[in-house]
Amino acid sequence: MQIPKLYRRRFIPDELVELKDDEILRLDDEVLLTRWKTLKPRKDFSGGLSCTFFDKGWKISRIMDNQGNCLYTYCDIVEIIKDGNGEFILINDLLVDVIVYDDGFVKVLDMAEIAEALDEHLITVETAKKALRLLDDLLSVIYSGKFGDLLEAFKACALI
Repeated sequence: MQIPKLYRRRFIPDELVELKDDEILRLDDEVLLTRWKTLKPRKDFSGGLSCTFFDKGWKISRIMDNQGNCLYTYCDIVEIIKDGNGEFILINDLLVDVIVYDDGFVKVLDMAEIAEALDEHLITVETAKKALRLLDDLLSVIYSGKFGDLLEAFKACALI
């Protein structure tokens, strides 16, 4: 199986980055599981593990400190574009994010960025609607108490 190149696209700020140092731990029709280090050195965390659920539009990341301890779980709402030949996977960050702390506290981030992106014509109305629907789906899973089930992909690989 060919190993695809991974890319992340952000709308705010506008950037396209190849995730060339991400290590692919699992790739199938359902998920992409990667281990990564920060692109630029940071004091608050050093890397993590991410599981992108292709059919859900979520990239769930366990954020790790320098000692390998999980600090929190960061959830990106994303759109996945796969090259038909398996040469690349593009992960479009759809702006809004959710942090889930191990004590159960939930924080929704960057809702205003959707409005800003619409105002600046960086995304379409359809993309904004998609992001909000995917966010609602994720929050429904979190608030129903089933969020831990999403972390099973990490446990199955004995990574947490």
